[in-house]
Amino acid sequence: MQFFREKKILNAAQLKRLSEHKYSCTSDSILDALLQPWWCWLVSKTPLWLAPNLITILGLIVNIITTLILVWYSPDAQQEPPRWSFALCALGVFIYQSLDAIDGKQARRTGSQSPLGELFDHGCDSISTVFIALGACIAVKLGEYPTWMFFQCICAMTLFYCAHWQAYVTGTLKMGRIDVTEAQYSIIAIHLVSATLGPGFWSTQMPALGAPWCLLMSSMCYAAQFLFVINFSSTFRVRGCGKNGSTVAGTSILSPVIPFSLVVVPAFIIFQKSESQVYENHPALYIMAFGMVAAKVTNRLVVAHMTKSEMEYYDWSLLGPSMLFLNQYFNNAIPEYYVLWLCTIWVCIDLVRYCGQICLEICDHLKIQLFRISPPSAAPPDRNVTSDSEKSDAEDSAPLLNNNTSVS
Repeated sequence: MQFFREKKILNAAQLKRLSEHKYSCTSDSILDALLQPWWCWLVSKTPLWLAPNLITILGLIVNIITTLILVWYSPDAQQEPPRWSFALCALGVFIYQSLDAIDGKQARRTGSQSPLGELFDHGCDSISTVFIALGACIAVKLGEYPTWMFFQCICAMTLFYCAHWQAYVTGTLKMGRIDVTEAQYSIIAIHLVSATLGPGFWSTQMPALGAPWCLLMSSMCYAAQFLFVINFSSTFRVRGCGKNGSTVAGTSILSPVIPFSLVVVPAFIIFQKSESQVYENHPALYIMAFGMVAAKVTNRLVVAHMTKSEMEYYDWSLLGPSMLFLNQYFNNAIPEYYVLWLCTIWVCIDLVRYCGQICLEICDHLKIQLFRISPPSAAPPDRNVTSDSEKSDAEDSAPLLNNNTSVS
């Protein structure tokens, strides 16, 4: 554990504000109301000794493994993996979504709610967003249109970041009628189509439009993302919840744009300037590398929100993209493929180190354990889950946001 116990990330004031943080979320999601009976039944069958954070991380692991199987068979998102791998990936997304939806319920059943649960849940979601988007692109063979694939994955990461940017400004995480749950089940449907008809289906031309089905799916995603952007833009027409219309930390409501720009802009420039076409030849590895940097920056935004702190612009994970940038500046002194692997390894290690240290610092402060809870005998009696979810409908309505934090 010494690896995670280096210089403190959170100071005493930040830890105090985090312990006082109250979760706030509103949601109008269509599918969430329909899926509540399934989630309530599932959590009622969950052992009381199973920690909510352990439920969350298990779902993430399943999602990552099933997606990496697709990446193994189709690293360029152009080859056709076996059909069973798509069915497996669909199952992986379903398991992840279901487990992510019940961790908050499990926390209330066992009386183990804490602000750490919210942070841990969002941290896992920031990583899963990358893998879910990447898996969907492989399922429709979007690697045949590398620019479309690039923007599709970047848009997914950006929208997730913007959702927490909005929370950083307003103090409340807001989910629309068509949001995370709908997107996840749409991707499950895409995987099932690829498993049934084969991924080659997405390359066939549509009768009327004369364009492949994969571009139609991408266009529909862009339309949904555009609607989110319109909703997100309303954040800047309304003053923030902080002093003089600022963020929860008292900073400018535009300040979060800078850290994320330091991820997206280099990703695009390196992609465009690469002489060896490192992205076109290895899109999955490229997306994972920059996706982990985006996940790290998003985690820092969530921490800034929960601790009501200013978000720093510099981050050690940016050293990874800098390797690629400097290598291009020196005329590819090292083959870009090797540098891309080095970048990916670095950003993954840095993300794990950061998340691990943050969790340990919060656990030490709150006197709790990350993956363990009190024995069932010491836990409060198992309450009616349906009634509990009705009282906390805002929390349970968005699977992306279900966590172990108490709701005010």
